[in-house]
Order: sequence, then structure tokens, then C-alpha cells
Amino acid sequence: MTEKELTGRIARERIRLMAVPRLPEGIVEGFSALGDASGIVSDTLDELGLPGALPASTFRPTIAGARVVGPALTVRNIMRARDPVQAARDKVNGMAEFEAHNLALSGDVLVIDGVSGISNMGGISAQIGKRQGEIGAIVAGGVRDVNHSREVGYPVWSTEVTPVTGKWRIETVEINGTIEIGGLQVTAGDLVLADDTGVCFVPRVRAAEVLRICQKKAAGEDARCAAIDRGIPLPELLRTTSA
Repeated sequence: MTEKELTGRIARERIRLMAVPRLPEGIVEGFSALGDASGIVSDTLDELGLPGALPASTFRPTIAGARVVGPALTVRNIMRARDPVQAARDKVNGMAEFEAHNLALSGDVLVIDGVSGISNMGGISAQIGKRQGEIGAIVAGGVRDVNHSREVGYPVWSTEVTPVTGKWRIETVEINGTIEIGGLQVTAGDLVLADDTGVCFVPRVRAAEVLRICQKKAAGEDARCAAIDRGIPLPELLRTTSA
């Protein structure tokens, strides 16, 4: 099998994996069936001693009601030493998330360890990501052209929104390696789940275990909600269902 043609935006040796590892069969579908599950997933990660949840008050979604579940396609950006004015004059663009889009498989979630105060992706990037099969992005740092990404149905959870371009200010130094997002380590292929409440990262090797516990918790919550709807008195409700 021949290797996929690259865009040349980043040196080949800085691409750790040419394709994101896939999650076991049924994992994405199982988490998706839980609905807005960031709370349940966060509780499960707590019980297993796995830090992995970030609040939507910090990583704000651009599309209300959006939800994504899929494997992480990772990008690491740093601030460039080069003068941005000179870089703009010379048209020297150091960003390479387009290479990540080029490598994307259907269902991937782009996760960018980015730069604060600067846009790490814009509307054209979002549109290309959508075309390539990505279902959304998580960005530690700024993004821009939010209306554009909304219009193409590409939700983004980011820490900042800014008009300042990263083209002349940012350098992409790695694709599909291990990155840090909000103090959490994320490796290419880890499961990403995001909704209106927040973002969760589940290590790929623990995804099946986490899903089993989440499904049990979800069933318990459904039973409690049904009991509430039936008008069960609160003392009885608390005696017969776990808190």
C-alpha cells in the first residue's frame, strides 16, 4: 500500500502516525447512544482515577446542542520566534493543521494543543475538516470565523475566539503525537466526547471499560428519572435508588 500524498506543510518526521488508531468496534456507537454523557463519563473517570474532563465554561462550544464522539486526531502548535510582520510580508505560513485534515479519517475529532490569543484554525480550515470527514474540533487556544464553522456544521470547543491569524505567528510542530489539553494528556486515537456541558478524553485502551460502567450508570439514571415522573415520594426515592 502506497503512503498517502502529503501537503508538505510539515516535515514527514513530525507526523507520528499517518492514521489515527481506530477504537474497538461498537465503542463510538455505544458512547453516542448515551446522549449528552459528559457528566456520566466524568463520574466514571473519577471512579477509575483517570483525569479526563474539562468544563464547557472553559472549552466553549460554538454550536449549542452539538455533540461529538470519536477518536482524537492531534496537532501541537507553538509560538514562532519569527517576526509576524516579516512573515506576513514574506507569506511564510507555519501552520499545518491542513496536513492533519489531509490525514483525517471519517469520524475523527481534531484536537489542537494550540496557542493562546491567536487563531489556531479558521473557517476555511473547518470547512476542509468537515469535507474530510472530521466531526468537530477541540482547541486549547484561539479560533476564528466562528460563523463560517457554524454554517458548515463543524462544531468547535475552544478556550478563546479571536480575529488574530496564526498563519504568521504559529508553528505546527507535531501531528498525531501526545499533546496536553487543559492539563490533560491526549494521545492520537483516544476517545473524545464533547457536548454542551464539557469535553471528556478517554484513553483508547480503557474505552471499553469506561463504556460498560457508563452504560450501567445511564440505566440507573433512567430508572431514577422514571421514578421521579411516577411521583415516588422523595424519602422512598432516596431509599430505593442510589444517589
